[in-house]
Amino acid sequence: MKQLIECVPNFSEGNDMNIIKQITNEIESVEGVLLLNVDPGKATNRTVVTFVGEPHLVIQAAFLAIKKAGELIDMSKHKGEHPRMGATDVCPLIPIANISMEETAKYAQQLGERVGKEINLPIYLYEAAQPNKNRNNLSVIRGGEYEGFFKKIKLPEWKPDFGPQEFDAKRGATVIGARDFLVAFNVNLNTTSTRRANSIAFDVREAGRVMREGNPITGKIITDENGNPKSKPGTLKCVKAIGWYIEEYGIAQISMNLTNINVTPVHIAFDEVCKSATSRGIRVTGSELVGLIPLKAMLDAGKYFLEKQERSIGVSEKELIKIAIKSMGLDELGPFKPEERIIEYMLKDKADSKLVSMDLVAFADETASESPAPGGGSISAYVGSLGASLATMVANLSSHKKGWDDRWKEFSDWAEKGQAAKDELIRLVDQDTAAFNKIMTAFSLPKSTEEEKTIRTQAIQDATKFAIEIPFKVMEGYLKSMEVIKAMAEVGNPNSVTDAGVGALCARTAVIGAFMNVKINASGYNDKAYVKDIIAKGEKIEQEAIAIESAVIKIVNDKIKLD
Repeated sequence: MKQLIECVPNFSEGNDMNIIKQITNEIESVEGVLLLNVDPGKATNRTVVTFVGEPHLVIQAAFLAIKKAGELIDMSKHKGEHPRMGATDVCPLIPIANISMEETAKYAQQLGERVGKEINLPIYLYEAAQPNKNRNNLSVIRGGEYEGFFKKIKLPEWKPDFGPQEFDAKRGATVIGARDFLVAFNVNLNTTSTRRANSIAFDVREAGRVMREGNPITGKIITDENGNPKSKPGTLKCVKAIGWYIEEYGIAQISMNLTNINVTPVHIAFDEVCKSATSRGIRVTGSELVGLIPLKAMLDAGKYFLEKQERSIGVSEKELIKIAIKSMGLDELGPFKPEERIIEYMLKDKADSKLVSMDLVAFADETASESPAPGGGSISAYVGSLGASLATMVANLSSHKKGWDDRWKEFSDWAEKGQAAKDELIRLVDQDTAAFNKIMTAFSLPKSTEEEKTIRTQAIQDATKFAIEIPFKVMEGYLKSMEVIKAMAEVGNPNSVTDAGVGALCARTAVIGAFMNVKINASGYNDKAYVKDIIAKGEKIEQEAIAIESAVIKIVNDKIKLD
């Protein structure tokens, strides 16, 4: 599997789109690199660019972008709200897939060395790429900013890691490093006061605020026995924050970097700022995401806000994202398009969801066409997803049923399980067709020589095993959905008991249909021990499906009262 890293350079230009376009053109000139997002800010006069690819390609694209930014941006004329020290201010690399932080750090060091040597630019390493832990913090490195670096760079302790020990008046200096996924997140306030915004930022950021005697702003700084200032930590771990005024919007914001969203997720940061702002007589009006965010962060936020309302979290991925956007006001300052802001959506290959992206009529027409795919395996997966969907619907209706308020969490849990089963089965609709296509591709391989025959035979066997595994996963998906279906027939909203019954019919059909595909594909697989084992497992699941469907149908019929 490919190694993937993400690069998120910040360029000190947010107004001249011609300059920004010339820089991003350099990135897109590297074949194999995908430009995910370009996010310019006028008031900060800064653009955050996000791109992804294999490490050596990303390094090349980053090098070209840094070089071009140095040619086009004049730091001696730069003004902006955000702290900065160079035309390319910071250039972090982030491990995305099949690569460790240690490996990513080495690529950052390679990039830093190349930029220092070939472009003659002062380079500082930070975070995981910086072996000296006394200078691995970005805010410490950038301290003094552009204006102060002419003197700072001459200090022995601030000699660049690569490049000259001379500050470049036009290009400044650049910080290159490797870090975990960072979410840049701004919270909007109904005030124009930077001082009050900073007070909120100091309340929440991990570093907190310097302690003073009496007046928290003008009072004498309290020091320890060594004369170092004492500080009171903020309420949020792994959060950096400052307050600033954004003239473009006419409001103050809390600008945050969430350096570990597993420790402090976006929704917790948002709520904590709301608490601090309210205590100071200030309202939070919305928020702003800079760059991209992982899908899980948005789904977790949606679930968090639904749970606060005591509503079921077993809703679709699309609905969870909508709840997250509205709850945090992510669309206050402009449209929030999930397909452009969620990293997994940006990386998604549309070919992987061709069938499930069709409307119902198009899907039926494609199935009915002379094309052999989608066939019985894909249809089995889709029928199974409908069964899971019906059970999930019953769970959600039960969660919101009048008079059952004390049971909302019970049914929310069932709905969440049903959604997970449905999502897995939906994914397998296209996977089964992909499995069929793999077999067709393998059979079309050349067979003129003995070597070609050997390669072709192995490819056919590999594709056949894949074609066995996919419908078997459909059968396993049944196990997850049937648990929900049976429970909803037994304890769900009685007005929807027949929906649970139809769900059971769908699940049974999915299992038997998928097992037919397992068996026909297994007949062409040479590993007979593997075949014997998977057929035995399949028979057990099939028997269970028939038995549970029968039990659910009896429950449904017993609950239907006819006069």
